[in-house]
Amino acid sequence: MRLGLKLFLGFFLIVGLAAFFVMRVFVDEVKPGVRQAMESTLVDAANVLAEMAAPDLKAGNLTGGGFTASLARAQRRDPKAMVWRFPKRALDYRVTVTDAAGIVVYDSLGRDIGRDNSRWNDVYRTLRGEYGARSSPEVPGDDSNTVMHVAAPVYDPADGRTLIGVLSLSQPNRSIDPFIAASQRQIMLRGAWLIGLSALIGVLMTAWLMTGVRRLNRYAQAVSAGEPVAPPRPRRDEIGDLGRALERMRRKLEGKAYVEQYVQSLTHEMKSPLAAIRGAAELLQEPMADADRARFARSIVDQQQRLTWTIDKLLALAEVEQHGWLQARETLAVAALFEAALDAVQLPAQAAGIGVQAEPGMALAVEGDGYLLRQALHNLLDNAIDFSAAGSVVRLVARRAGDGVALQVLDQGVGIPEYARGRVFERFYSLARPADGRRSSGLGLPFVQEVARLHGGRATVEPGQEGGTVATLWLPRAG
Repeated sequence: MRLGLKLFLGFFLIVGLAAFFVMRVFVDEVKPGVRQAMESTLVDAANVLAEMAAPDLKAGNLTGGGFTASLARAQRRDPKAMVWRFPKRALDYRVTVTDAAGIVVYDSLGRDIGRDNSRWNDVYRTLRGEYGARSSPEVPGDDSNTVMHVAAPVYDPADGRTLIGVLSLSQPNRSIDPFIAASQRQIMLRGAWLIGLSALIGVLMTAWLMTGVRRLNRYAQAVSAGEPVAPPRPRRDEIGDLGRALERMRRKLEGKAYVEQYVQSLTHEMKSPLAAIRGAAELLQEPMADADRARFARSIVDQQQRLTWTIDKLLALAEVEQHGWLQARETLAVAALFEAALDAVQLPAQAAGIGVQAEPGMALAVEGDGYLLRQALHNLLDNAIDFSAAGSVVRLVARRAGDGVALQVLDQGVGIPEYARGRVFERFYSLARPADGRRSSGLGLPFVQEVARLHGGRATVEPGQEGGTVATLWLPRAG
């Protein structure tokens, strides 16, 4: 199972289960809570009615007195009420009055007059000076519909202490069931929203965490594959600390390997020039003709120059290769890049009798490091001039290519031999110049390739359709 899915499931299970159990508690508490509230209102109403019934009960005229007449009129009323989206068109109260012995003397429904209610919990406890209440089935044997009964003592109006009867006020629980069901539905709906919102938050949190983890994974995979890559984006958390630690480790490990590789490469490339210099120096110590002496001295200077070029190019390439990402970025007009590149090669081109032309195209622009791009174009032009014959022309052309810009150097030289086409970007690989047979450091094209990589582009060298060579530096277009 993926780490992101594990994180999400763990978060969702914790929050979802907590929300579910809290929701169930609320749902389970709705019914008793509403019934307790109903009981409280019944207690208030029962005590008010007990005070109103006391004079008629003491006078023995309860059934024909004003109290019962008022109750009868009240039960015929239509409240025309809308209580929380539920219509209420009749009163749900039932009033029962017993005498001091618990015998029913009045029933608002007229059904139980004369019945002994002294054993019912509401009447029984009230007759003993306690609070009396009970919940009984509305129909005997059917526990699905119950009725709440609350009793209040009826005291003698003369002294307010002598118990002369008990008034029981009842209301069916089904009258409040719609409100309970509506409240439970609302809790379930809100709970579902809460769980859904928790899931969304879990997805967002997991995505946020996994974004950093995936970046670290891609970074580690690229480093293990030996690919130069930018360090993970800075973050102010443990993932950011881990990314910075990995970058420091990569730099230390790559720095050591990089130095070892370059020391080996430089040592290998220096052997031939140093051997030539040593041989010429030993021969110069012997008597020889002036022409030979001059030739050996010139060989020493040439080999020294070759070493200098190799070291300079190697340092430039090392600086570029050590950058896993582009250090500076700006929008650059292709025309300005071409102008700077032509200025840099104008003198050697004139000395070799080679013409150089630029065709920057229509207001093309790229994004990147101006210095590196100028150096890359300079290297491509140097190669083209070295392999071109006197009187030929080297062209610097720009054109749109897909979603980027292709900067091309086209020469009319001898072209690339078949055996060398797959090796031109190898470090220290060089072909002999047609004019004098000399070889370069073999680091110019690797430098161009590294610059292309840093800019998210690519470099290619291919035979031209009409002879010569076409060197292309493709770069993403600005914007």
